[in-house]
Amino acid sequence: MKDPISKEQFLIRQPAYPQTTLTDPYYYRVANRLASIIRDERLLDGWGESLCSRVALGLTGYLQDILTDSGIWRSFIEQCHTLYGKWLPYFECGEEYVPHELNEADVRFLVWYTLAMSADDDRRLLDPHDGQTAKAAVRLHAELDRIYDDPDAPVPSDYHISKGLELNNPAEADDVFHFGNWLFMHCYLMTPAYAMSIAEMTAGTDLRAKDAHEQLRHKLEESMMEDPTGPLALYLREWLFLIIEGKMPPRPRMKVKDEEAEPAEHPYYTRFMAYTDGEPIRYFHTYAELNRFFIEALGWGETENLPQLKPYSDFVLMVNREKGMLAARDVAKSIKLPGNPCYDASYARAHAIDLLTVRGLCPGDLLRYVLSRNGLPDAVFPAGHDAPLSVADADFTARCHLQKYYRGD
Repeated sequence: MKDPISKEQFLIRQPAYPQTTLTDPYYYRVANRLASIIRDERLLDGWGESLCSRVALGLTGYLQDILTDSGIWRSFIEQCHTLYGKWLPYFECGEEYVPHELNEADVRFLVWYTLAMSADDDRRLLDPHDGQTAKAAVRLHAELDRIYDDPDAPVPSDYHISKGLELNNPAEADDVFHFGNWLFMHCYLMTPAYAMSIAEMTAGTDLRAKDAHEQLRHKLEESMMEDPTGPLALYLREWLFLIIEGKMPPRPRMKVKDEEAEPAEHPYYTRFMAYTDGEPIRYFHTYAELNRFFIEALGWGETENLPQLKPYSDFVLMVNREKGMLAARDVAKSIKLPGNPCYDASYARAHAIDLLTVRGLCPGDLLRYVLSRNGLPDAVFPAGHDAPLSVADADFTARCHLQKYYRGD
């Protein structure tokens, strides 16, 4: 029977690509062994051969990473611990969890992550506690554990790619760039979360154009420098510092400002805060209410302001001292915060998850404000285990699904 995974599919995900290494054949067999188990034992029925192969490739990459302690998985779980006080999102890791070694909880997370992020339909809302993926993870972990304990398993030579690299050494700039390019484009941990961003780029490119390939290449290179990626939506510079130096990069030094040179307060902010007695956020059921606020609070004309919003409802306005004002539609009913007359518990139970997973629905500044005040207590994955997301898991969900729409400015 034909192998589920081709050599090209495997090799392009290896750090040394397009070169090959002596250990590639062994781990190519591992990837196909995992894919065959998924297929033959029908562990992930309904997900399709392509997605099942991605799960096998992702778990093979995880195994190679763990065996060499290359720093990729280590950086992820340690940053999770820094952000959320636990090693993994969604899952409670008991005493049996050993950081930086092979763990069933890691496998369970990676099966969920690879499937949910790679899907292009409502299955992106796959519950991390889904029973099918949990059972698959148990079986796949058992196979990985067998290989992990095999004294004859070779150490993947090319996964040492980051060892000894110095970020600020000009002589190693090409090696750092190669490593960063592989991380962003082909690493098992980064690419699933980036799948939708690639789909957006492709959709925004005329594939019939003669220079379509060049357009996509330019967009990808630009994205690598400007956009976050991976399950935590970290920027490439942040991933590089975490993996190579074991810490987040230093923040850029702020120039000392002359007190008289403070940024001017945005006029919308001034008028908004004066009208609301210092509250930076307001909610509106209808466009008529929203427009009346524009006229009375902001001094806009007695006309239909922002008429493109007329077909919608359940608005939120929020102001920032420097940035000014943002408007969001179709989100107010999901937000449970003091002073929100639009909040609807039953609606929020069904739709609060959308704010964390639908790109462009809720502006990042507003979503961060809401989550910092536990304003989405009803957010739950549909058809899930019925437990609302904690604030930490809600933040992770937004990072993972929304990427630059949550972390970008």
